[in-house]
Amino acid sequence: MVALREITEANRAEIEALRVLPRQEEFVNSVAEAFLEAEQEPGGRAIQWGLYDDDTPVGFVMISDEVDGPDYVAHFLWKLLIDARHQRQGYGTAALDLVAAYFRARGVDTMWTSAGEGEGGPIPFYERYGFVRSGMATWGEVMLRLDLR
Repeated sequence: MVALREITEANRAEIEALRVLPRQEEFVNSVAEAFLEAEQEPGGRAIQWGLYDDDTPVGFVMISDEVDGPDYVAHFLWKLLIDARHQRQGYGTAALDLVAAYFRARGVDTMWTSAGEGEGGPIPFYERYGFVRSGMATWGEVMLRLDLR
């Protein structure tokens, strides 16, 4: 059973040990760097989860739901990382399903994310899921939106 679990001191090290493939490192930073980014951007009000298949950690998810001001994107998938050993097994899609369900339960109509362009990047994955390109983010990535209705 795939589920999102709160990150605590008890499981933080196993979540931080997750890694993407080397060619993906230009598109997603490490979990430890994501934690640091969340600390440096408190207005994003990050919510972080480990993605588990039963008791096995397979990924990391970080979102912004409600945010502090216009410098941040609400209802935003901030980070999605599936460990290299567990890619191409449906966990990325399962993570998106869980995040979309979280936002739907909160009455959200649109979910956002952003991604860098380039060979091996995640944009085709997001587009296959149903995200649509919606311009460029101020930080230089492609903005993508998903209609949750």
